[in-house]
Amino acid sequence: MTGAQMVIDILVKQGVTDVFGYPGGAIMPIYDALYGAPLKHYLTRHEQGAGFAAVGYARSTGKLGVCFATSGPGATNLVTSLADAMMDSVPLLAITGQVPTAAIGSDAFQEVDVLGMSLSCTKHSFMVERVEDLAEVLQQAMHLATSGRPGPVLVDIPKDIQQSQVPFTPWLADAQECDSASMHELDMANTLLKNAERPIAYVGGGVQSADAQDELMAFLARTQMPAVSTLKALGSVLPEYEYELGMLGMHGTKAANLAVQECDLLVCIGARFDDRVTGNLAKFAAKAKVIHLDIDAAEVGKRKPAAASLIADLKVSLPQLEGHTVPLSWREHVSQMNRDYAWRYDYPGEKVFAPYLLNKLSRDMPKQTVVCCDVGQHQMWVAQHMKFSHPSNHLSSGGAGTMGFGLPAAIGAQIARPQDMVITVSGDGSIMMNIQELATIRRNNLPVKIVILDNQRLGMVRQWQELFFAGRYSETNLSDNPDFVQLAAVFGIPGQTITQASEVDEAINNLVSSEGPYILHACIDDKENVWPLVPPGAANDEMITENSQ
Repeated sequence: MTGAQMVIDILVKQGVTDVFGYPGGAIMPIYDALYGAPLKHYLTRHEQGAGFAAVGYARSTGKLGVCFATSGPGATNLVTSLADAMMDSVPLLAITGQVPTAAIGSDAFQEVDVLGMSLSCTKHSFMVERVEDLAEVLQQAMHLATSGRPGPVLVDIPKDIQQSQVPFTPWLADAQECDSASMHELDMANTLLKNAERPIAYVGGGVQSADAQDELMAFLARTQMPAVSTLKALGSVLPEYEYELGMLGMHGTKAANLAVQECDLLVCIGARFDDRVTGNLAKFAAKAKVIHLDIDAAEVGKRKPAAASLIADLKVSLPQLEGHTVPLSWREHVSQMNRDYAWRYDYPGEKVFAPYLLNKLSRDMPKQTVVCCDVGQHQMWVAQHMKFSHPSNHLSSGGAGTMGFGLPAAIGAQIARPQDMVITVSGDGSIMMNIQELATIRRNNLPVKIVILDNQRLGMVRQWQELFFAGRYSETNLSDNPDFVQLAAVFGIPGQTITQASEVDEAINNLVSSEGPYILHACIDDKENVWPLVPPGAANDEMITENSQ
């Protein structure tokens, strides 16, 4: 077979069923081999859309996401999605075409050193230099992307190697067993748990990567420990858990942030002490000792020292922790804070109130709905006011904070989970970043629901300009937005615009009950801010609230 045929053959044999991409000259042999192959290709309208669709596919299922792009601008357009997948530990395989081997280094048409460009935003990158290496490189790349701490891997394949004849030799990865944590560290961790009076479980995205929600909930059931979650971990702790406090950090709940600041033991479960979580690191959980559970040893001690570290798969390490029940006084204190600082939805104004709309959507949508966010104020409102039963049901660009993520990620999630409802929640700024993917929705008849919270502003930037730049609103006015409902109609997608609070309930019902794709364009107050907010350099218990302004 040719190298190109081998690429398709290996993907099929490794269980890949869906790929996303955009063809071009240097990857044309692979697209020729794709013709008639038992592999479904989804043509997006931009390579970044292909990358994010593959990310959405992977994050909503735990499977490997795969995307194709040609050389030069095709490959460079994938870089943002690679960086996003790297920051959020998403298993992604990107296959790019490259100019022929003899032309490399000659500034050939559409030649870019994507290997060098991608090294900082991938788990590993390859350029295939000999056709005899192609099978091993591809299979090794798929193994690397999905094993250990998942991440993106790029394979750059010159055009002549795609066209060359090659015998297929299967390469078998060594079977990896899940190592147990060090017994010494485990003994220290269990001693810390036994002696703690005010422990908190700090839950991160590693729970989803390890498929360890059951093990997490079993640990919480044994200990009755209060739990806080990062943005990426939302849904890991079941919403009905009595001591679930929601998200912590810059826009976390008041109860979550205060509880962490008061705790004496922080059990970090697959999290990395991100700066948006910790605020002022020196003041973050300053009274607490840390038990750090993670599969990646590089994360332990990177930002905050650990008194005990369990370096292992969470499915192995969580059951090894003993079930010392948390003191009743601490549980009651945390529950009281949860009640005292509960969200209120009795907004007095006549305009659409975004938190109420999203909370109503959360209550009315099916339990297994996947919600894909873009980045900005709406992203934080989703994190605060919607509830999820599994982390694969909440897809949000966490580490990279990528505008334009939501729509293509929803496409990937809908293709991966055709039986489930998929909703993208976007802002009027973010939706325009990859609006062309409405064409992908139409072409594939995907029933993706779209909610646009439109304040005619780059809302989060405007909020910071108001609070920290003396109201100097530089380049955040989007009052010349198109009519989004009319724009969607061009792609055959029906919908409606609402401007009043009284219209919200019926509009949510229309969205949830629609059979195909649907767009709900909700116009909100351009002065509405996300609260609470931990200012830069402040500790998490130094939150600004609406009432403190």
